[in-house]
Amino acid sequence: MEGGSNSEMKERMDRQKGVNPKIEPFVPKKGYDPRELKSWAKRTGFVSTTFSGESERGGGHSRRDFDNGRDLNVRNNENAGFDLEIGVDKTETVSPKIELDPILGRAWNRGVEIEPVLRSNDEGLRNGRGRGRGENLGRRIEMEPILRAHNEERKDVLNENGNHGNSTNGAVNGHIAQAAAPVTEVPRKDDGNMDEEVGMGVYPDGEDPSHEGCHQSPRMKCGLRENPGLVPLMFYGLQHYLSLAGSLIFIPLITVPTMGGSDKDTANVVSTMLLVSGLTTILHSYFGTRLPLVQGSSFVYLAPALVIMNSEEYRNIAEHKFRFIMRELQGAIIVGSIFQSFLGFSGLMSLFLRFINPIVVAPTVAAVGLAFFSYGFPQAGSCVEVSLPQILLILIFTLYLGGTSIFGHRVFRIYAVPVSVMIIWVYAFFLTAGGAYNFKGCSPNIPNSNILIDACQKHADTMRHCRTDVSNAMRTAAWVRIPYPFQWGVPTFRLRTSIIMVIVSLVASIDSIGSYHSAAIQINLKPPTPGIVSRGIGLEGFCSVLAGLWGTGTGATTLTENVHTINATKVANRRAVQLGAAFLILFSFVGKIGAILASIPQALAAAVLCFTWALIVSLGLSTLQYTQNASSRNIIIIGVSLFFGLSVPAYFQQYAPETGLILPGYLIPYAAASNGPVHTGNSQFNFAMNALLSLNMVVTLLVAFVLDNTVPGSIQERGVYVWSKAEDIMTDPSSLLDYSLPSRVARCFHWAKCVGT
Repeated sequence: MEGGSNSEMKERMDRQKGVNPKIEPFVPKKGYDPRELKSWAKRTGFVSTTFSGESERGGGHSRRDFDNGRDLNVRNNENAGFDLEIGVDKTETVSPKIELDPILGRAWNRGVEIEPVLRSNDEGLRNGRGRGRGENLGRRIEMEPILRAHNEERKDVLNENGNHGNSTNGAVNGHIAQAAAPVTEVPRKDDGNMDEEVGMGVYPDGEDPSHEGCHQSPRMKCGLRENPGLVPLMFYGLQHYLSLAGSLIFIPLITVPTMGGSDKDTANVVSTMLLVSGLTTILHSYFGTRLPLVQGSSFVYLAPALVIMNSEEYRNIAEHKFRFIMRELQGAIIVGSIFQSFLGFSGLMSLFLRFINPIVVAPTVAAVGLAFFSYGFPQAGSCVEVSLPQILLILIFTLYLGGTSIFGHRVFRIYAVPVSVMIIWVYAFFLTAGGAYNFKGCSPNIPNSNILIDACQKHADTMRHCRTDVSNAMRTAAWVRIPYPFQWGVPTFRLRTSIIMVIVSLVASIDSIGSYHSAAIQINLKPPTPGIVSRGIGLEGFCSVLAGLWGTGTGATTLTENVHTINATKVANRRAVQLGAAFLILFSFVGKIGAILASIPQALAAAVLCFTWALIVSLGLSTLQYTQNASSRNIIIIGVSLFFGLSVPAYFQQYAPETGLILPGYLIPYAAASNGPVHTGNSQFNFAMNALLSLNMVVTLLVAFVLDNTVPGSIQERGVYVWSKAEDIMTDPSSLLDYSLPSRVARCFHWAKCVGT
């Protein structure tokens, strides 16, 4: 739009002839999203109080300050030789203002309002005081000729009509207000005061209501870059990891016994997991998305690991079964992680993000937790006198006592898992010491001595799951042990397991994408750009390669439960997470710490995991808050995805009836890979397809992905993730400063635009 355009010349001629110009009615855009208008306001640094609903947001000035600023602006405009306050009697009266609703397209009466004063001369630009903060001066200068033309038109109208109250002036006023609305001024300081012009506003503290405005999180106790001191940081760091104890240390308590490992092997894997989690968390906090997210052994990899462990060829191995299975898991994890790293660093993830929305993430993450419903309570029920009190205690702490504050800290909500584990562990110790599990003629040395006595066989499971003294890890573990790569041997690479882990790495990436978005909202940051998300996924792939080299049995990705931890602790500090990761590395070198954790009774561990898996289900479904929950489209897609995600794997699992004679009931769902219905000429392909289609999360992802990207639906209905744009860094470098790489690293990788460096 230029001052000398044909349409404007025609309007000027009509006014000189006394003909009222026609103002086209506002036609609302079909499928209009109010958040788009607010997003535009954020990018330009301007938001009209017409739709913000907050007349004094961010400024904090009183009405008297506004009036004083208006008087000052009036005097400046008189010196400049023109006046933009059409409809305002500068002596004592103010006329009401009629505007068009930018959303509904209908007129409304805003009542008495003082319009902003705009200056066109250079002196006014140098001395002007604007309300906006951080506006672009170049844009203001560029719009100056257009404003000058509009001001001349207003002067002509005033000279012809002599008043401000007729319809012609109202039309011109509305026309000029519409043209001048996006124009802002650079704030100037004068004697330490900032006057603000009424009708214009910016979002304080970088807050962008256009993005999830109704889901703003409460204020954090310790922000991302705050430095409260070394002692508070140590406390916050340990607190963060203690609240994630169930996810960090309990996976080896499931996997190692299933692989036939000893108690010493369990202690060594726990120590290795602590080391890898600490290293990968530090790497992600420096070179990934830089969000305060803990990297660890994800439950996404647990179900496929159980499938590989229970394959037919490993069922009859008597010696070194643990090492054989661990080496094949290492090889598969390395291949899948290399694919994930390539997907992120190549920039392909930025393209893939267009198809990943909450409707895809929600059922997929929920299916990760639902995949273990056949393992959870059946394993915990082997010792109900220990598992049931554990489950009830966690629920009481989190739901009933979660709001109780002790010395200013919500101890029961934050430390629900570690405190309840300690209480029930002591309770189980007294049961063991009191002889509750002493069976005549049976030794607690399970299972070597009891399998030879028929009377003890029926008590073997109870003793193994309930007693606190069955583990000999404390006696066999060394005080100092440093985990090292290839400690279980050279990894084994096979096509069938590599295909499985490549697909699982996609599921892990989708899980992490949802965690990035939710964590950014929790700590009141702008969402990362697609390039930053790609960088995080690429680094997670590299971290999983490290997990494969060290041999944790699972890949290392962002823990979904971390979002709940941030919400519970109100701590989202990067240094605290890094300091806590350093403690994990230090603890991994003390072999006795891993041995203590490995001696937790299996029923107790299973009871904690029942709560953890349920939490993952709820966190996955909570992402539906970004969509229209009442939409029949979304309801059908979520329901169909979850149902077939549970039912299709059940169909594949029924093809392994003979496993019921070999494996316990809670492991049968993970034994369908060797006997599934897929039969082709390639046995490796058969194993991979039967394994993938027996995994709940893979089937759920496939169904949700296809339906969400093929069934028509609006952006609001689908809840499409709104990622920041790379151009935001150019216009406002501080908006995405929290995601930027360290300066030295950024200089080395400035060419890698696809990963947001």
